[in-house]
Amino acid sequence: MTVAADSLQLATELGQLLLRKKWTITTAESCTGGGIGYWLTAVAGSSAYIDRGFITYSNKAKQQLLGVRSATLLQFGAVSEDTVREMAEGAAKAANANLAIAVSGIAGPDGGSEYKPVGTVCFGFFLNGQLATQRLVFTGDRQQVRQQAIDYALKQSIELLTAVIQ
Repeated sequence: MTVAADSLQLATELGQLLLRKKWTITTAESCTGGGIGYWLTAVAGSSAYIDRGFITYSNKAKQQLLGVRSATLLQFGAVSEDTVREMAEGAAKAANANLAIAVSGIAGPDGGSEYKPVGTVCFGFFLNGQLATQRLVFTGDRQQVRQQAIDYALKQSIELLTAVIQ
């Protein structure tokens, strides 16, 4: 399978779960630049479960559109579990969605540090009032890091939603 086929398959599976649960989804994306939203809306009929998404690349956008606190950004940085937690919660509230996926990371080739190397991506998941976060480090070039983040976000959302349905 190709990357596109994998991503479309994941988005289709997630969409079926959302339809089954009668839930809606939104995204708050930084390093993925709308990639998750792209794949979600590539599925025919996705308007039944997605109304809007947010590309919040700058800190200003994270604050204005999602309500991320400046204190959080100053203390922990844009690429942190604290920030994606607030991004996910803010996106869910702004879109009135049951499920929100937030992603912020360092796709490279520059911008990394010893503590946050290139490939570091933080994920936030808001699932009907519950919040979960994760921090992963992917390898590869900019496009590979972004694609891995997109697919991981879709897979993790499927796992979280499947656990709720069962």
